[in-house]
Amino acid sequence: MTNSTDRLDLLNQLYFEPLSPGNWSQFVKLFGERGACGNCWCMSFRLKKADFEEGKIEDGNKQAMKGLVWAGEPTGLLGFYQGEAIAWCAFAPREHFLKVENSRVHKRIDDKQVWSIPCFFIDKRFRRLGVSVALLKAVIEYATTQGIGIIEAYPTIPTQEKLPDAFAWIGLYKSFERAGFKIVDRTSKSRPMVRYYTSARLES
Repeated sequence: MTNSTDRLDLLNQLYFEPLSPGNWSQFVKLFGERGACGNCWCMSFRLKKADFEEGKIEDGNKQAMKGLVWAGEPTGLLGFYQGEAIAWCAFAPREHFLKVENSRVHKRIDDKQVWSIPCFFIDKRFRRLGVSVALLKAVIEYATTQGIGIIEAYPTIPTQEKLPDAFAWIGLYKSFERAGFKIVDRTSKSRPMVRYYTSARLES
Protein backbone atom coordinates (compact mmCIF):
# COMPACT_ATOMS: atom_id res chain seq x y z
CA MET A 1 0.00 0.00 0.00
CA THR A 2 1.68 3.20 -1.17
CA ASN A 3 -0.81 5.92 -0.28
CA SER A 4 -4.10 6.70 1.44
CA THR A 5 -6.07 5.88 -1.72
CA ASP A 6 -4.59 2.39 -1.86
CA ARG A 7 -5.30 1.93 1.85
CA LEU A 8 -8.92 2.99 1.40
CA ASP A 9 -9.24 0.64 -1.56
CA LEU A 10 -7.93 -2.20 0.59
CA LEU A 11 -10.38 -1.54 3.43
CA ASN A 12 -13.32 -1.16 1.04
CA GLN A 13 -12.57 -4.49 -0.63
CA LEU A 14 -12.09 -6.52 2.54
CA TYR A 15 -14.64 -9.22 3.23
CA PHE A 16 -14.85 -11.74 6.04
CA GLU A 17 -15.85 -15.36 6.59
CA PRO A 18 -15.80 -17.75 9.54
CA LEU A 19 -13.09 -20.39 9.19
CA SER A 20 -14.61 -23.51 7.65
CA PRO A 21 -13.59 -26.61 5.67
CA GLY A 22 -14.35 -24.60 2.53
CA ASN A 23 -11.69 -21.94 3.20
CA TRP A 24 -9.26 -24.06 5.24
CA SER A 25 -6.66 -24.00 2.44
CA GLN A 26 -6.65 -20.19 2.56
CA PHE A 27 -6.09 -20.29 6.32
CA VAL A 28 -3.15 -22.67 5.81
CA LYS A 29 -1.66 -20.41 3.15
CA LEU A 30 -1.98 -17.34 5.40
CA PHE A 31 -0.32 -19.06 8.36
CA GLY A 32 2.46 -20.46 6.18
CA GLU A 33 5.13 -23.03 7.04
CA ARG A 34 5.61 -21.59 10.54
CA GLY A 35 1.94 -21.89 11.47
CA ALA A 36 1.88 -18.10 12.02
CA CYS A 37 4.63 -18.37 14.65
CA GLY A 38 6.49 -21.41 15.96
CA ASN A 39 3.87 -23.90 14.73
CA CYS A 40 1.18 -22.29 16.85
CA TRP A 41 -1.73 -22.69 14.41
CA CYS A 42 -3.78 -20.62 16.85
CA MET A 43 -3.80 -23.43 19.42
CA SER A 44 -1.72 -21.71 22.12
CA PHE A 45 -4.74 -20.32 23.95
CA ARG A 46 -6.76 -23.50 23.50
CA LEU A 47 -4.43 -26.14 24.94
CA LYS A 48 -2.55 -26.90 28.13
CA LYS A 49 1.08 -25.83 27.79
CA ALA A 50 2.45 -29.38 27.61
CA ASP A 51 -0.08 -30.38 24.95
CA PHE A 52 0.64 -27.25 22.95
CA GLU A 53 4.40 -27.82 23.04
CA GLU A 54 3.92 -31.42 21.96
CA GLY A 55 1.67 -30.21 19.15
CA LYS A 56 4.51 -28.22 17.62
CA ILE A 57 5.96 -31.51 16.43
CA GLU A 58 4.77 -33.17 13.22
CA ASP A 59 1.91 -30.71 12.65
CA GLY A 60 0.08 -31.69 15.83
CA ASN A 61 -1.32 -28.21 16.44
CA LYS A 62 -2.29 -27.82 12.80
CA GLN A 63 -4.21 -31.10 12.90
CA ALA A 64 -5.84 -30.09 16.21
CA MET A 65 -7.12 -26.88 14.64
CA LYS A 66 -8.28 -28.76 11.56
CA GLY A 67 -10.17 -31.15 13.82
CA LEU A 68 -12.03 -28.26 15.44
CA VAL A 69 -12.95 -26.81 12.06
CA TRP A 70 -14.18 -30.12 10.64
CA ALA A 71 -16.20 -30.68 13.82
CA GLY A 72 -18.00 -27.39 13.22
CA GLU A 73 -16.56 -25.72 16.32
CA PRO A 74 -16.29 -21.91 16.27
CA THR A 75 -12.66 -20.90 15.77
CA GLY A 76 -12.48 -17.44 14.22
CA LEU A 77 -12.85 -15.19 11.20
CA LEU A 78 -10.72 -14.77 8.10
CA GLY A 79 -10.34 -11.45 6.29
CA PHE A 80 -9.99 -11.60 2.51
CA TYR A 81 -8.61 -9.12 -0.02
CA GLN A 82 -8.87 -9.85 -3.74
CA GLY A 83 -9.70 -13.47 -3.02
CA GLU A 84 -6.73 -14.03 -0.70
CA ALA A 85 -6.88 -14.50 3.07
CA ILE A 86 -4.76 -11.74 4.60
CA ALA A 87 -6.03 -11.60 8.18
CA TRP A 88 -7.21 -13.86 10.98
CA CYS A 89 -8.92 -13.30 14.30
CA ALA A 90 -9.58 -16.07 16.83
CA PHE A 91 -13.15 -15.87 18.14
CA ALA A 92 -14.99 -18.44 20.24
CA PRO A 93 -16.66 -18.86 23.62
CA ARG A 94 -14.27 -17.86 26.39
CA GLU A 95 -14.30 -21.34 27.91
CA HIS A 96 -12.76 -22.73 24.71
CA PHE A 97 -9.54 -20.84 25.52
CA LEU A 98 -7.93 -22.61 28.49
CA LYS A 99 -5.14 -20.05 28.81
CA VAL A 100 -7.74 -17.30 29.28
CA GLU A 101 -9.94 -19.33 31.61
CA ASN A 102 -6.96 -20.21 33.82
CA SER A 103 -5.45 -16.72 33.79
CA ARG A 104 -4.93 -15.14 37.21
CA VAL A 105 -4.91 -11.69 35.62
CA HIS A 106 -7.93 -12.03 33.35
CA LYS A 107 -10.34 -13.82 35.67
CA ARG A 108 -14.02 -13.70 34.81
CA ILE A 109 -15.62 -10.52 36.11
CA ASP A 110 -19.13 -12.00 36.07
CA ASP A 111 -20.98 -15.16 35.14
CA LYS A 112 -22.27 -13.89 31.81
CA GLN A 113 -21.75 -15.83 28.58
CA VAL A 114 -18.95 -14.15 26.64
CA TRP A 115 -16.98 -14.88 23.50
CA SER A 116 -13.29 -14.02 23.48
CA ILE A 117 -10.79 -12.62 20.98
CA PRO A 118 -7.38 -13.76 22.25
CA CYS A 119 -5.25 -13.18 19.14
CA PHE A 120 -4.81 -11.91 15.59
CA PHE A 121 -2.60 -12.73 12.66
CA ILE A 122 -2.28 -10.34 9.73
CA ASP A 123 -0.13 -10.86 6.63
CA LYS A 124 2.96 -8.69 7.09
CA ARG A 125 2.24 -6.91 3.79
CA PHE A 126 -0.99 -5.52 5.24
CA ARG A 127 -0.06 -4.56 8.79
CA ARG A 128 -0.54 -1.04 10.19
CA LEU A 129 -3.14 -0.23 7.56
CA GLY A 130 -6.32 -0.47 9.63
CA VAL A 131 -7.05 -4.10 8.86
CA SER A 132 -7.30 -5.10 12.53
CA VAL A 133 -9.97 -2.46 13.20
CA ALA A 134 -11.92 -3.61 10.15
CA LEU A 135 -11.60 -7.19 11.37
CA LEU A 136 -12.92 -6.25 14.82
CA LYS A 137 -15.91 -4.49 13.28
CA ALA A 138 -16.57 -7.61 11.23
CA VAL A 139 -16.47 -9.71 14.41
CA ILE A 140 -19.01 -7.36 16.01
CA GLU A 141 -21.31 -7.65 12.99
CA TYR A 142 -20.94 -11.43 12.92
CA ALA A 143 -21.55 -11.72 16.67
CA THR A 144 -24.69 -9.61 16.42
CA THR A 145 -26.13 -11.78 13.63
CA GLN A 146 -25.34 -14.91 15.67
CA GLY A 147 -27.01 -13.62 18.83
CA ILE A 148 -23.72 -13.25 20.71
CA GLY A 149 -24.15 -10.48 23.25
CA ILE A 150 -20.72 -9.90 24.82
CA ILE A 151 -17.32 -9.87 23.10
CA GLU A 152 -14.26 -9.84 25.35
CA ALA A 153 -10.55 -9.37 24.66
CA TYR A 154 -7.24 -8.77 26.42
CA PRO A 155 -5.15 -6.44 24.23
CA THR A 156 -1.87 -4.79 25.04
CA ILE A 157 -1.15 -1.13 25.72
CA PRO A 158 2.44 -0.78 24.45
CA THR A 159 5.05 0.75 26.74
CA GLN A 160 7.39 1.34 23.82
CA GLU A 161 6.88 2.98 20.44
CA LYS A 162 7.93 0.02 18.29
CA LEU A 163 6.20 -3.14 19.42
CA PRO A 164 7.50 -6.58 18.37
CA ASP A 165 5.00 -8.39 16.13
CA ALA A 166 4.65 -11.20 18.69
CA PHE A 167 3.04 -8.75 21.10
CA ALA A 168 0.81 -7.29 18.41
CA TRP A 169 -0.75 -10.74 17.93
CA ILE A 170 -2.73 -10.37 21.15
CA GLY A 171 -4.15 -7.13 19.72
CA LEU A 172 -3.42 -3.48 20.39
CA TYR A 173 -5.76 -1.65 22.73
CA LYS A 174 -6.01 1.33 20.36
CA SER A 175 -7.50 -0.93 17.68
CA PHE A 176 -10.16 -2.19 20.07
CA GLU A 177 -10.86 1.36 21.24
CA ARG A 178 -11.40 2.49 17.66
CA ALA A 179 -13.82 -0.39 17.13
CA GLY A 180 -15.88 0.68 20.15
CA PHE A 181 -14.62 -1.64 22.90
CA LYS A 182 -14.47 -0.34 26.49
CA ILE A 183 -12.15 -1.29 29.36
CA VAL A 184 -13.98 -3.33 32.01
CA ASP A 185 -11.02 -4.44 34.15
CA ARG A 186 -7.55 -3.00 34.78
CA THR A 187 -5.99 -5.71 36.95
CA SER A 188 -3.16 -5.50 34.43
CA LYS A 189 -2.22 -1.94 33.48
CA SER A 190 -0.69 -3.04 30.18
CA ARG A 191 -3.22 -5.80 29.37
CA PRO A 192 -6.70 -4.52 30.23
CA MET A 193 -9.83 -6.58 29.73
CA VAL A 194 -12.12 -4.94 27.19
CA ARG A 195 -15.67 -5.69 26.12
CA TYR A 196 -18.14 -4.83 23.43
CA TYR A 197 -21.86 -5.29 24.14
CA THR A 198 -23.73 -5.99 20.91
CA SER A 199 -27.33 -5.18 20.12
CA ALA A 200 -28.03 -8.92 20.37
CA ARG A 201 -27.55 -8.62 24.14
CA LEU A 202 -30.23 -5.96 24.33
CA GLU A 203 -32.65 -8.13 22.37
CA SER A 204 -32.11 -11.27 24.45
